[in-house]
Amino acid sequence: MMTTSVLIVEDEPSILELISYTCRTSGMEVRKAANVAEAKKNLEAAKPDIILLDWMLPDCAGLEWLYELRRYHSNESLPVIMLTARGQEDDRVRGLEAGADDYVTKPFSPRELVARIRAVIRRKGGDALPDTLRVGPLEIDAERYEARVNGKPLRLSAVEFKFLQVFAKHPGRVYSRAQLIDKVWGVGADIDERTVDVHMLRLRKTASRHSGGPILLRRLGASDIELRI
Repeated sequence: MMTTSVLIVEDEPSILELISYTCRTSGMEVRKAANVAEAKKNLEAAKPDIILLDWMLPDCAGLEWLYELRRYHSNESLPVIMLTARGQEDDRVRGLEAGADDYVTKPFSPRELVARIRAVIRRKGGDALPDTLRVGPLEIDAERYEARVNGKPLRLSAVEFKFLQVFAKHPGRVYSRAQLIDKVWGVGADIDERTVDVHMLRLRKTASRHSGGPILLRRLGASDIELRI
């Protein structure tokens, strides 16, 4: 089994060492950066399996760098977990919409952090779609992180793209919000179910603008959501 490599981007020395120790004792290869500039150099040298990214950094907000990472095809699918003391729902939504795969609020337990890292890695590696998935007028290019309807590109956030992948893989299947959280953010992820509603609302609006009708995301009852193509 290959060792998981983790790039930790954290400017607080005590927290950086705690996370490093937690990851190393769990069998992971650890690389460290105290700011975004160091993280960029580290990423250029070798791409890790996952990045643990602090929100508040001295030279650039972690959230801003995450937006930058997601603009490049080579980094669009690189797993990133945000680490932050900002625990409000709006902050979690901002982090997830920027493309974070998970969002961990400080203080956190070492065991929880390791479980979340493993869940994200497992999800990224174990539920892959073919390079191109076509369902009716919808086409999803997993390699380029692009979705098109009748050849027209959909402008989606990274998280919305993942939701669409889940739905397109099993069109017509009904998912509960809890199931969608497990599929998109990983089993056991501490995500409020209302966050799913935010992404579904935006995805429905985008799909309706571009599809002309063949794609329908709808609620069934109080908690179930389905896609019909």
